[in-house]
Order: sequence, then C-alpha cells, then structure tokens
Amino acid sequence: MKFLSLRATLLVALALTVAACSNDDNDDDDDDDDIENTIASGATLKGEVTSDTYLVENGSYKLSGEFIVKAGAKLYIPAGVSITAVYDDQVDYILVEQDAQLIAEGTPDCPIIMTSEQKQPGAWGGIHICGRARTNAEGGRGSSEIGGATYGGNVDDDCSGVLSYVRVEYTGFAFDEEHEANGITFYGVGSGTKVNNCSAFMGSDDGFEFFGGSVGIENMVVINCSDDSFDWTEGWNGTARNLLAFQEPKATLGYDCDCLIEADNNENNHLASPVSYPRLANLLLVGNGSTDNKRGVRLRRGTFADIDGMVVVGKAKCITLESQPTIDAFNSGAFSLKNIKAQSGISNDDKEYTAALDATRADIEVDAAMATLSLEQAISSCDWITGRWATSN
Repeated sequence: MKFLSLRATLLVALALTVAACSNDDNDDDDDDDDIENTIASGATLKGEVTSDTYLVENGSYKLSGEFIVKAGAKLYIPAGVSITAVYDDQVDYILVEQDAQLIAEGTPDCPIIMTSEQKQPGAWGGIHICGRARTNAEGGRGSSEIGGATYGGNVDDDCSGVLSYVRVEYTGFAFDEEHEANGITFYGVGSGTKVNNCSAFMGSDDGFEFFGGSVGIENMVVINCSDDSFDWTEGWNGTARNLLAFQEPKATLGYDCDCLIEADNNENNHLASPVSYPRLANLLLVGNGSTDNKRGVRLRRGTFADIDGMVVVGKAKCITLESQPTIDAFNSGAFSLKNIKAQSGISNDDKEYTAALDATRADIEVDAAMATLSLEQAISSCDWITGRWATSN
C-alpha cells in the first residue's frame, strides 16, 4: 500500500475511462455453440441450473427472480459478461447450493459486471454461495438468509468455484427488517474456493459477508455500501489480503454508511467454536466522517482477528473491541493488531462490558490530523488495483 500516492490523477483517469470490452467476437460464437448447455447472449436468467451451463463471453443477460445453481451443477461465467437484474416486483438473486460451483472469471479490463436496471442501492439480491466448511451456527449447520439453502459441515477445503474480477452493483434488496441481501455472501464456503479482485458498489447492506467457513480473499473493494463494508460471523477462519473500503459523505450519497469492518464470533453464543479468527493484511479503510456511525473496525461478540498493516481514517472511533471474550483474548495476546495507522486509537465501546483494554498490545500509530482521502486517492494508493473492475463507470 502506498498511502497518499500522488499518482491519483493519471491512474484513476486510466482505470475509469478504459473502453468497455469489445463485443466484436459476439458474432462468431461457433466455439460457444459447440458447448452443450450454452445460454445465448440476450437471454433472461431464471429458475434452476441442474447441469453444467455456460454463458457467452462478452454476453449480456437479464436476471429475473431467483437463479439457483443446484447441487452437482456448475455455472460458468466468462470475461466481459454483464448481468442486469430486471426492475419489477420479483426478488432477483443468484444462489449457489452446497456441492454446486460458480466459475466466474473476468479479467482486469473485461470484468464480469452484475448490476440492475434500477441504479439505486437495494435494487436486487446479490450472490449467495453455500459450502460445506465449518460454521459455529447452532448444530454446525445454517440456512442462507435468502433462498433458505443449507450450509456448513466439516469440509474446510470445500470448493464452491471461482470469483475473479467480478463487480456487483446496487445490491441489498430488503426482504424484511431482518433480512437484506449483501453484495456477495459466503455461507460456510471452504478454502478450496478462489476469490479475488471482486468489488461491491453502492449496496444498501454489507459489501461482503462471511457466515463461518474458511475461504480466503484477496484484492477486494467495497465502495459506498450503506451498512458494513466487510462483515463476518459464525466462525470465519479465512485469510484476507489487500482490502479497500471507501465511504463517501452522506451529503454526497443521500444515505449514511456504518462500519468499515463489523466482526462477530456468534451473536447468541460469544464462546461458540470454531471461533472467528481470520488473518488480515494490507487494509485501507476510509470512512465518511459520520456523526451517527462513528465506528470503523468493530471487533465484538467473541471474535479474534490478526491484522497486520492497516490504515483507518474518517471515523471518530477507528478501532473498537467489545465483549468480554474478545477483550480478554486481546489482553492475553491471543490475537494481534500490528502496523496500524489511524485517526484515533483503540477503545472499548461496549457499555455492557467493563474490562479495560491493554492498549500497549496494539501497534497503532495515532494521528488525529490524518486527512480523509478522496476515492481517487484511495484507489491510487492501492497498487494492486488495475483495469476497470473496481469501480463503476
């Protein structure tokens, strides 16, 4: 991470103005036509995928209602594909069941873009992937918030496919007050699943959320999601490297944003096993200076987290630790916070608990004068962002 790099103007202009992927090859789809179960460009995706199915490179598709990849099937989405959720009275979402796979492989300049006809947060239901890795949900099994699919088990290296250079936009459809759709939700997803270079843009719930599992992520971007940028619970034990979260001010967006990271072990049982304990490195987290949502990185409800290399700005309370198990684990050295720069220090922001934090265990450089970055500065500070996959044009 090159904090406050001066390359912003050149690199961001290049990243945001690269022409869209050419569709010149769409007229010559002989290779695609030879593949059984190929869905032609222009089709509407809905219903169930029950056998290996292929979309067309650079193809354009509509999404109407539920689109479920059933156990035993694989859905292949190649570079340059765009999928647009139809704006109607149906809930549009993609669900990948246990023992199914989503193989979505874009490229830096030809990402896979999943968006909506309605260019507003909350327009559609996002992607939901269910695996067989461990979760500390009651009984070791859970049911996805959308679609009611089973997740969890004991196969920590389970593979649910590939997500690479995928951008999801305007997700967060609210089913009711308790259930909103994230950008991409990982339910008990195993470490055999490959997830990198994905972006969640202007969702009305979380960008990426993890319910248990051991999947690792790398090169992930969340921009202007109104709830939490990154969220985990139920024993997530994956790794994360190169994360960017960015929130523009409420006056610009028309809505506020909550935490940059909100992390739990288990809401109902803070001591549940396996404990949430991801390892994260190289994070740039930029809040919007909200006076209502002041927390940046919120570690609570028994979660652990090793974090090595993080910059947090734009939040009055950059790092908070809450709940007796989380605080006790931090004080004992069971997990670590290292190489951190932040506008404010570490604090216990939970009135329910009184344990004092051993702040000397946190390797945090506090600088109250640190400026909130612009989106262009934030992007240019992350030299792992190349091409046009990270931000909407």
